[in-house]
Amino acid sequence: MLTRCISAESRKLCHSMILPACLLIPIIPAIMGTFNYLQNQGILESEWYSLWTQNTLFYACFFFAPLIGLYCSYLWRLEHRHNNWNMIMTAPVPVSCLFFAKLAVILAITLLTQIWMGALYLICGKLVGLPGFCPPEIILWLLRGLLGAVPICSLQLLLSMKIRSFSVPIGIALIGSVTGMLIINNDMGLIWPYSLMLLGMNSNKTEDSLAGGILPFLVSAAVFSLIFCGLSVWFLKHRDVHA
Repeated sequence: MLTRCISAESRKLCHSMILPACLLIPIIPAIMGTFNYLQNQGILESEWYSLWTQNTLFYACFFFAPLIGLYCSYLWRLEHRHNNWNMIMTAPVPVSCLFFAKLAVILAITLLTQIWMGALYLICGKLVGLPGFCPPEIILWLLRGLLGAVPICSLQLLLSMKIRSFSVPIGIALIGSVTGMLIINNDMGLIWPYSLMLLGMNSNKTEDSLAGGILPFLVSAAVFSLIFCGLSVWFLKHRDVHA
């Protein structure tokens, strides 16, 4: 049943604007970060690592979470139209399968976004004349960013499920991301879900912020994900969305 639900959710993306957005929007922070790097090469002397700090400064802090919010709002958009909500609530499908199918699709798109972001980082590095290839740690940081994005995906699906507006959850994601940037600077990133993605990606840092131990990061990501997924399934079983 879950496999069929995933297939049905995936078909929603065919001929949609989500995949073009996945490809086009990350180009903006890549250009902004690279331009910022070129303008400050006098103080940014760590080459690939310095370029990473500038790219993730814009991508992770201002674009990544809103992109996830966009994906989640789109997947719930059809259910919020006309009488579709009543149809899915009366369909012979467990609501848990409905939610986790959407989560699986969102995570797949988020993975593609991360891969594309890594490719853009490499392209920008070569365009500005950086020697060799990017450090191998970057791949780890991209993967950790994906893990840190799981709670955001779960939370944004919950918000998009409860809020019929397409844009409001995206705005909440932007506010949460900016707040996460402020919180992480006070060493409190593990208590705010939007900060976990920044921690995982080592956003705007040249030295690994999780070098002291990754276990608290993984525990925090798992706890937040379980809470948001549990709340989402409970709301689907017991309450309707707000109009």
